[in-house]
Amino acid sequence: MINLKVKRLSNLAQIPKYQTDEAAGFDLHSIEDIKIAPRKGKLIATGLAFDIPTGYEIQIRPRSGLAYKHGITVLNTPGTIDSDY
Repeated sequence: MINLKVKRLSNLAQIPKYQTDEAAGFDLHSIEDIKIAPRKGKLIATGLAFDIPTGYEIQIRPRSGLAYKHGITVLNTPGTIDSDY
């Protein structure tokens, strides 16, 4: 098991957690209430910082339902955050 340290940088930030018993990964939440125009990209703040152990990464992937229903995806899916970022 890996110990991943997470720091809240904003009072609005939510620590990622499994939303259901069968979930394969954590849900990540934004601290922004924004609209993204069609065919436009946007960096979205989570208000979190992660201490990723050397040799590991965090992957961010779109939720299939949101991607299908609303066209919300992650550029360069899966989005990779390396330990040296």
